[in-house]
Amino acid sequence: MSSSIIKAESVTKVVSTKTEHLTILENVNLSIEEGESIAIVGTSGAGKSTLMTLLAGLDVPTEGEIQLLSHPISHLDDETRAQIRSENLGFVFQSFLLIPSLTALGNVTLPCLLKGEQEDEARAKALLEAVGLEHRMDHLPSQLSGGEQQRVAIARAFMTSPKILFADEPTGNLDQNTAHKIIELLFDLNRKHGTTLVLVTHDQTLAERCDRIFHMSAGKLEQE
Repeated sequence: MSSSIIKAESVTKVVSTKTEHLTILENVNLSIEEGESIAIVGTSGAGKSTLMTLLAGLDVPTEGEIQLLSHPISHLDDETRAQIRSENLGFVFQSFLLIPSLTALGNVTLPCLLKGEQEDEARAKALLEAVGLEHRMDHLPSQLSGGEQQRVAIARAFMTSPKILFADEPTGNLDQNTAHKIIELLFDLNRKHGTTLVLVTHDQTLAERCDRIFHMSAGKLEQE
């Protein structure tokens, strides 16, 4: 029995349009251990984000097998995959995806509500303090800078103590100084919580902080 927390075997993803079949991923093999940090790098359109959505069970491959926390997610229905995600995974996206009508605190406690649990305000406040936003808890996203919004998104991602954190271009919309702080924060929280970190990034500095780097090119994956 493998100790891998994520395993992809011979994964291919084909998208069909009316006129053609596009192979976005081709025969991808990948094994990630618990607590590891890995970066997936490559040019735009290489298939990085598609691979991440498959590994996280947001979509299923055309061919091949994906094991996520020992679940054969390639064969599970949408509802079961959604339950596995809500219980075990955290996400940070380039576009923050905060709810405009909720305060920073409200956005961070949101995963509790989505899981049908009591809002743990004490934990949310501690996470917002950890990301340096103790004075901004009652602010709406529109009142926060891009870097502050991304820090709220990171605090939210750690709210349910995820076993795995998926981050898709987490520094893509940030200036260099803010990006550096966000990187430090991600790895600091990763160490403290023992979270497995899967990063999709163009940022070589960010990639080099990870335990391993994989390069994606024209739908194929190779370890650097």
